[in-house]
Amino acid sequence: MESNIRNAESSLKVGDRVTVEIGPVAHGGHFIARHKGQVIFVRYAITGEEAVVEITSVSSKLARGDAIEIIKPSKDRVVPPCKYAVPGGCGGCDFQHIEVSAQLELKRSVIREQFSRLGKIEIDLDVVAVEPKNGLHWRTRMDFAISKNGKPGLYAARSKEVIEIDKCLIAVEAINDDAMFGRNWKGDDRLEVAVSNSGEKNVSRGGRSISGPTQLHEVVGEHTYEISPTSFWQSHSAAPTTLTKLVMDLLALRPGDQVCDLYGGVGLFTGPMAEDVGDIGKVHLIESSHRATQDALKIFEKQKNVLVHSGRVEQKLPLINRVDVILLDPPRTGAGEMVVKQMMAKKPRTIVYVSCDPASMARDAKQLEEGGYHLNHMVGFDLFPMTHHVECVARFSLG
Repeated sequence: MESNIRNAESSLKVGDRVTVEIGPVAHGGHFIARHKGQVIFVRYAITGEEAVVEITSVSSKLARGDAIEIIKPSKDRVVPPCKYAVPGGCGGCDFQHIEVSAQLELKRSVIREQFSRLGKIEIDLDVVAVEPKNGLHWRTRMDFAISKNGKPGLYAARSKEVIEIDKCLIAVEAINDDAMFGRNWKGDDRLEVAVSNSGEKNVSRGGRSISGPTQLHEVVGEHTYEISPTSFWQSHSAAPTTLTKLVMDLLALRPGDQVCDLYGGVGLFTGPMAEDVGDIGKVHLIESSHRATQDALKIFEKQKNVLVHSGRVEQKLPLINRVDVILLDPPRTGAGEMVVKQMMAKKPRTIVYVSCDPASMARDAKQLEEGGYHLNHMVGFDLFPMTHHVECVARFSLG
């Protein structure tokens, strides 16, 4: 939606306060308002509210601001559970002021709008909540910035300002302990904390472990993944099991299939795929992160039907001859035109796409539809409660 918005010569200035009616939600966690024909992207608001907005930045395209006073509140407004989820506070949770079920509907609206506008595809879908349903204590991976005072914190919205915190309510309880928040970390810029579902905890600095085990064990169904703490792993505690179940159902693999797991990370989906294709099938895991591929090589070293390819997808995919089915889980930027073209050239019968960004997914979906693939199943999962982010899973079939 942002790309279609242009401001006239702006008369708004940073620090101005204006009273506006809040319009629809936009991709990125803000709501659209207008003041004398000028567009404002507003945080901490809800559609239908009347609010006083303080302008925080102005560009040639639009202004941005925070709702600092709510004159007419929405029925979906709640008191944020976290004291830092306020204007000028932590920028991580942009939906804490919205009732949890209403967050799901807003995310559904954004996905549909992005697919309609960018993908030229009209879709209907559900955005499904996962446990814990209150949207708190789900995040198993956290990156903390360190303030000048040596205290852990998180960045303010669209800023490098560090907001010191004494706990994070969306983090799992094991992260919120005195070892993290009761210590002075002066001299450090950033800390990464990872907690596995088997109870292990690691703290790393600059990619190097400073406490806890140097390998974590994540258990998903009958599979155990031994991974480096800084390798990518789904941050929501319920995500690996939730996604694996749906992905495997949508793939509908057959014995003997040749499958590509693109942007496969450490191989969350590779293990169950290898089981389904059997000894006469093959799974090609392609991943550009050296650390993740090293983990994957160790995890699957005894499975002869798994091949791990270390490198960029656009370089490795053309080297694979037969491909029956493709799974891709690209970064937020999406697969992009070249990779989508390469996938379609292989003519797999099914492509299952996992995405954390509906805009890039919609652009890729448009190219797939134009290339003869039909989107026939899509669902959203609220794997990032209290934020605007959402995970989507879609199946495209040839013909």
